[in-house]
Amino acid sequence: MKLVWSPETASKAYIDTVKFCELYQESGVAELVSAMAAGWNANFIVETWSKGGIMATSIGLAVASRHTGGRHVCIVTDEQSRVEYAERMVEAGMTPEIIVGEAEEVMDELVGMDFMVVDCGRKDFARILRLAKLSSRGAVLVCKNASLRTASSFKWRTVLEGGSRRLVRSVFLPVGMGLDIAHVGAIGNGGNSGSSSASGSVRWIKHVDQQSGEVHVIRRVK
Repeated sequence: MKLVWSPETASKAYIDTVKFCELYQESGVAELVSAMAAGWNANFIVETWSKGGIMATSIGLAVASRHTGGRHVCIVTDEQSRVEYAERMVEAGMTPEIIVGEAEEVMDELVGMDFMVVDCGRKDFARILRLAKLSSRGAVLVCKNASLRTASSFKWRTVLEGGSRRLVRSVFLPVGMGLDIAHVGAIGNGGNSGSSSASGSVRWIKHVDQQSGEVHVIRRVK
């Protein structure tokens, strides 16, 4: 099996996230990430979060998991972060699974993730990506706040080298503080099973927020 794009599910998650995140200001990041996770029918969504962080993206991922019926897990580093994250998500009507620990401690428990969001504000974000145990059907990896990266030499191919993980494509989107996105192909298909060119043409739909001027880009397969 491989990741298959569903524009209908993406649209529903996008709209629902807009409604949930009306009080947050994150320049469209939450809506876009939610649409991507739902659109790719992610079964296992994993994110990292740090104490005091913005909640909009987490809410968007929770919305996406509701639409796909998938599992949503958040990794935090300590008990204080867990309590704050849980309280703020409950306020938004969300009850995701939370795991406390450093990347090396928890990644062995998280096998088969097909959608992951890491915050480049964390010094260990690249290590988290390297340790991720991805689904055999492929995965989408998202680095948010990419403009904050201190690792200027960061390259997706370096992070994904070794083993059976192959980079199908990557793109940087100037949304929020920057989104760096990579699509990893399914195992046993030369890393190209995530490509939709074999099944149909691809369109990039651009939505401009009339109030903020932010540009949201969603991938759609005919």
